[in-house]
Amino acid sequence: MTAYPLPRTEPAEGLGGAALRSFFKLADLWSLRIADQRKLLGDPPESTFYKWKRHQDGALGRDTLERISYLLGIYKALQILFPDVQQADAWLHKPNQAALFGGHSALERMLSGNVADLYVVRQYLDAQRGGN
Repeated sequence: MTAYPLPRTEPAEGLGGAALRSFFKLADLWSLRIADQRKLLGDPPESTFYKWKRHQDGALGRDTLERISYLLGIYKALQILFPDVQQADAWLHKPNQAALFGGHSALERMLSGNVADLYVVRQYLDAQRGGN
């Protein structure tokens, strides 16, 4: 029996910088507080967060990359659903009566700290726009 090497499980090198630059631009567009930014990134230590923010580069784990990917998908879906950029960016902060949100904002749901909540918000938006 031939042994095959296991696939690499580390994130591809070089993705960290692009992901962080995108995240911090998104955080500005959405007017996210520092505490919210950290929560959305998975609560990295303060020193790590500020290093990322200052250099907008660094090695990121799979969880952080997954979180940023969901956030970028949420951003994209909002841009498609709302032709007005300000309306798209404000949607996250507004109370929502959909059962998924129970009168709270999507941001409140996303700030639970669970990556699954980012997934659920993205899935909801994708369904609203008729995407996959």
